[in-house]
Amino acid sequence: MWKVYEAKTVTKDLKKTPKQIQQKYKAWVEAIKNGGSTNLRNFPGFKDGKLKGDLRECRSSRLNVQYRVVYTESKEVMEIYVLKVTPHKYDEV
Repeated sequence: MWKVYEAKTVTKDLKKTPKQIQQKYKAWVEAIKNGGSTNLRNFPGFKDGKLKGDLRECRSSRLNVQYRVVYTESKEVMEIYVLKVTPHKYDEV
């Protein structure tokens, strides 16, 4: 069983999100606890993947079209550290 830790700002940020996002985040946490990021492959809606650039050590999962969970993973000790739950910003053209 994986352990999930959250940055202090995650709880605060989640309170500002719609109830649907809060429920989807809880489902994401349960999926992570039962198998880490590899278990997310069983749930195609999360669309999990590695990030690039400054956050290249992190991964991101989709909660819906707008919101993402950004986290790091330590497979050696089976721990996930959630850095933030944030709206995905699209560049305007």
